[in-house]
Amino acid sequence: MQIKSPEFKENSRIALKDVNLQKALGNLKAGFPVKRANAVDRMPEFEDLRNEARDLKNHILENLDVYLEQFESKVVENGGHVHWARTSDDACKTILDICQQVGAKTVTKGKSMVSEEVNLNEYLEKNGVQPIETDLGEYILQLRNDHPSHIIAPAIHLNLEDVSEAFHEHHHRPKSDDPAVLMQEAREMLRKQFVSADVGITGANFCVAETGSTIIVTNEGNGDLTQTLPKTHIVITSIEKVVPTLEDMTLFQRLLARSATGQEFTVYNTLSTGPRRAEDQDGPENFHVVLVDNGRSEMIGSELQDMLRCIRCSACMNHCPVYGAVGGHSYGWVYPGPMGSVLTPQMIGIENAGLLPNASTFCGKCESVCPVKIPLPKLMRHWRDNEFEKHLSPKAVRWGISGWGFFAKRPALYRWVSRSSAWFMRTMAGKKGRINKLPLAGGWTDWRDMPAPEGKTFMDQWKQGKR
Repeated sequence: MQIKSPEFKENSRIALKDVNLQKALGNLKAGFPVKRANAVDRMPEFEDLRNEARDLKNHILENLDVYLEQFESKVVENGGHVHWARTSDDACKTILDICQQVGAKTVTKGKSMVSEEVNLNEYLEKNGVQPIETDLGEYILQLRNDHPSHIIAPAIHLNLEDVSEAFHEHHHRPKSDDPAVLMQEAREMLRKQFVSADVGITGANFCVAETGSTIIVTNEGNGDLTQTLPKTHIVITSIEKVVPTLEDMTLFQRLLARSATGQEFTVYNTLSTGPRRAEDQDGPENFHVVLVDNGRSEMIGSELQDMLRCIRCSACMNHCPVYGAVGGHSYGWVYPGPMGSVLTPQMIGIENAGLLPNASTFCGKCESVCPVKIPLPKLMRHWRDNEFEKHLSPKAVRWGISGWGFFAKRPALYRWVSRSSAWFMRTMAGKKGRINKLPLAGGWTDWRDMPAPEGKTFMDQWKQGKR
């Protein structure tokens, strides 16, 4: 996937004017946030579980090497293989080598954001191995030569007519606007791929150190078919996904589905523990786990370590007003929304992703809904500081901060300017109580009204006893 994060502003302008995209994003706003809220209301202990999950994740990260080595030992004990991939290239080369060793020409794939991160599909295709996406959303995107715009709903930027058009073009069947018909079409097209695939590749939501197991949490049966029918099953996942025990895994499962889709539990929760045993009726003959670092180990012990608590539920982007306005593709790389605004600069460099941590209202909603309480606004501020220190901020931003600094060092002048500005904005708003157009704030007022201030500064109101 090409890096287009430096084009965030232009991507956003296009997205805001894209009628079809705005229609699709409207479905997001009316869906996941409401379902999550309802699911949380039905679970009185939800906040206690969030605290427990945060503390457990912190413990895991402080002992990550121990649990990863325990996981590797158990996988080997079960007859599988573990491969350590420091970079994207290492991960891709490792998976290609496994495919070539078994003479694979086609592989079926379950949904995996890490495989998107390392550009696995493109790498395999260049080397004569054809990957077939089997998650419905990912399959639709592959037909359209498109990329995911969301972690759990990769094709959320599309509408029904977009899917119908893609299926008509590639399946050569009559167009349909019936989701059930389109679903059946996908089943029929993918069934032969499941049966004939030489290798199956999945991601992993969690890796259990206690048993050497990996688990995929899905709402479709494609993941099970992908990992049980081919002779070789490859799991590609990142190093922070390890958890100590099966019981610990269930804690995160209770939070994951509720935070992601508002479900009590996802439909499929499938554990893989090594290759097929003699008494097993099905399963792969070979089992491989590729553990991807890709800059994550550098986050351990740094200000960004909290980001490694992420369990990829997408709650932050589901509730983010910026993501809800411009969609995932505007962010220009694999991970969108607030979590992407923190993770992307680490992986592709702040010089390529500086616009992302600045694309936030800092309303704090992302942190308030995160199931493991990641302080996302704080981490975005870290990247803003980093960008400023490296003199990467746009000149207008630097001049603006310098101008603010000039006034801030002169309290009397600062108060006078503040009072004058508040009075001016209140006068502009008139009886409406809001401002349609405001000089130097077109980025705000082009798309929404600016609420009018009280007409008095905070300090004036405080002196008057307002609390």
